[in-house]
Amino acid sequence: QVQLVESGGGLAQAGGSLRLSCAASGSIFSINAMGWYRQAPGKQRELVATITSGGTRNYAYFVKGRFTISRDNAKNTVYLQMNSLKPEDTAVYYCSVGRTSSGAFMSAYWGRGTQVTVSS
Repeated sequence: QVQLVESGGGLAQAGGSLRLSCAASGSIFSINAMGWYRQAPGKQRELVATITSGGTRNYAYFVKGRFTISRDNAKNTVYLQMNSLKPEDTAVYYCSVGRTSSGAFMSAYWGRGTQVTVSS
């Protein structure tokens, strides 16, 4: 089992920034990738960004150039720096860890989510 603890959500104005953190603990030897999803009210959960243990990053088109994913392997923590926030970025953001398979991120564990609200 892997436990994930997220922090850093909150309220920001359009154009502002927020930084999310997610610390993993437990059987982390079973994972090699970490990522962030989000789910807005009435919408499906969507993948935002992923990063492998080797540092390979992938971003959804709608955050590319604005969000940056990073990780601290020593702390088993993944971060999501969100800049130039837009009202449409408002959602619950979920941390997820798992493995990559043929380049695809396979989620195995989920955090409880942290609310991000962007006002116009």
